[in-house]
This record gives sequence, structure tokens and C-alpha cells, in this order.
Amino acid sequence: MLFMPLAALQAAEFHVAIRGKDTAPGTVTAPFRTIQHAAALAQPGDVVTVHAGVYRERVNPPRGGESDTKRIIYQAVPGEKVEIKGSEVVKTWVKVQDDVWKVTLPNTFFGKFNPYSDLVHGDWYNLSLTNHTGAVYLDGKWLREAKRQEDVMNPADDNMLWFAKVEDTNTTIWAQFKSVNPNKKGVEINARQTVFYPDKPGRNFITVRGFTLMNAATPWAPPTAEQIGLIGTHWSKGWIIESNVISHSICVGVTLGKYGDEWDNKGESNEGYYRTIKLARENGWTKDNIGHHVVRNNTISDCGQSGIVGSLGAVFSELSGNTIHDIGNRGVLDGAEMAGIKFHAAIDVTIRGNYIHRTCRAIWMDWMAQGLRITRNLFHDNSQDLFFEVNHGPILVDNNILL
Repeated sequence: MLFMPLAALQAAEFHVAIRGKDTAPGTVTAPFRTIQHAAALAQPGDVVTVHAGVYRERVNPPRGGESDTKRIIYQAVPGEKVEIKGSEVVKTWVKVQDDVWKVTLPNTFFGKFNPYSDLVHGDWYNLSLTNHTGAVYLDGKWLREAKRQEDVMNPADDNMLWFAKVEDTNTTIWAQFKSVNPNKKGVEINARQTVFYPDKPGRNFITVRGFTLMNAATPWAPPTAEQIGLIGTHWSKGWIIESNVISHSICVGVTLGKYGDEWDNKGESNEGYYRTIKLARENGWTKDNIGHHVVRNNTISDCGQSGIVGSLGAVFSELSGNTIHDIGNRGVLDGAEMAGIKFHAAIDVTIRGNYIHRTCRAIWMDWMAQGLRITRNLFHDNSQDLFFEVNHGPILVDNNILL
């Protein structure tokens, strides 16, 4: 009986595997099937270990840890490929003509969120564009959205295009698959807005390690609205996001930013952002509550807006050892807020040892950077490597290579 209090304090480890069942106990020999089921049970100090396979779900952690030493850790088994995807495989395509195929799906397929009726929109976005957050992927590469169905039926160049029409009960997608049968290939479509993101702020001290996170119908993430990424911290403190492969987000890969309120996307002005800052202070924007994140050793690519973005929520954070490439350069989205790393209020932030290339801009520090250090990064083949806007510093930029 003397050992019982000690045993009660020991952390639990929950295992998740493709062969598992959510009715199982979650041990290594009898694992759960879904990461979300493990998340629902995990308490501060616990570990969720996920085994190899493709998991098609949105992980919404209902709670965080209590401190840096009592975290909730989500990790892939070292050496195993664990993919969490916001997309679903579709194998019911019907040939229409030549290389054009179509599929009709009930709107219930998408649940409460249909990315093919969801337009990219928001403050500082070019609203003359009519891009949706849906996507079609062939063998891991995305096709380009057409503006009209006729453009899919009669292609003018070698780009493979898709077009979707959402009606009361069904969604129909037409797509070009040149010289292949899509039912025999790896064709996927976006079905979820995000992959790993808490639905409420204040889920602190979470570690996400070693996953491949892909294919999310993320929204535009301006500094004046909730910033939902393929993975994001949602106005929290003390996350560690490390050693992941993060790719194919319609807008943003990683968000360290702002919560949402009734003023979302109603602040496209200096005055609107002043209001955002005032409301953030009223919603706990202090050193004790927000930021202190670590984003390290990830590979982040193929995002339409930004690799990493944060409005007010990235304070006191460190970004190190990340490779960020192919961001905002598809010529699909247009607006401000586009960069490999785009922060508002980079206060006491360190950006160290990252490799950023083939992006629209590499690093854009916008409004209120103070105590910022950018050191030992490698930049090349970006439209601009460093851009500082509306800051008073101090900012130290040292020992970088800009090519």
C-alpha cells in the first residue's frame, strides 16, 4: 500500500495503430484505432504513441499539459511513417471524355464542412480570386482549380485541372487525369479543414513529434482573424512542434496565432489591427499565458499562403532547424500575409538555423517586432529574403546567408 500513491502518479502511454480498436485498452498489444480517441483520454503527463499507417482524421486535443515538465505528448514511433491526412481517397470516378473524369458525392461525405463550397477569403486577400479550400491530389501532387467547368472539358495547356459544383444534396467534381485511370491511382480530395488543431484556446504544453501531416482545407489566416493551420496552437502556450513533415495546406502549414471572435476579417485597416491588439490584451495576451512555443527540425512545404504564421501568438518563441520551401509560389492565391514565416508582434522571438528557399518571401516580420533575433539562416531563390514592416526593434540580424 505504501507504493500505491507513486503508481497513481505515473504517466500513462496510449498506443494507436491501424489494426487497433477504440474499444481496446490502448496498450501496445491492444491499441486504439484513432488518435482522437487517445486524445480524449490523455491527461497531463501522458504520451500518445502512434504506429505506422495513414490516419484520416482531425485531431482536436481536448486538453493540454500543466507545465513544461508535465506535457501531453503525441509522437510517432521512431523510424515508422505515420501520416495524418485531411483528405479522403476517392475511387468512384466515371470517365466523361478523353482525360476528363467526374465523381458525385453526397454532401454528407463532408459532414458539416464542405471545402468545395468554401471560398478562400479574409482581410488582405485579393477577393477578385475565386479559389476554394478544396483540392484534388494525384499521387501526392495537387491539381489546379479551374474557374469554369468548360476549362476542364477543353484544356488549353498541359496543366491538370479540376472544377467542383456543390448543389443541395451532392457535390460533383470534374478533373483531368492525363492518360491514367484515377480509380487505379492514388487520388484524394480535401475533406477536413485542419489536421491537428484544438477547437478552443488555452490547450497548453502539447508536443507533436515525428508525424507526416498533409492535405488540409485551411482558411486564409490574416492577423485580424482566427489563424487555423494544418497544425496550430490556437492561442495557447508552450507547444513543441518538432521533426514533422508538414505539407499541402491550401493556406498555412503551422499557425502560432490568434483566436477568433466577432471581429474576424473585419479589420483590414490600421484601426482594425489596433482593435485586434486591444482585444488580445483583454483575452489574456500576456507573457504568462501566450507563446513560448518551439518549432524545430520540421520540413514545411507546399502551402498556398505561409509556412508558419502567427499574429500576437508567437511571442517568446523559437523557430530552429526547419526547412521551409515552395510556399506561396503556385500563382493561385494573392494577398498580403504570404511568406515562409509571417509574424505580427515577433516579441522576444528567435529564428535560428532555418533553410528557406523557393518562397514568395522568406521572412516577413510585420508590426511590433521587438527583441527579435534572426541568425544563421540560409536563404535562396525567394522573391525577397527579409522584409521588416512597422517595427521599432531592437532587431538583430546576424550570420545569415542570403543568395
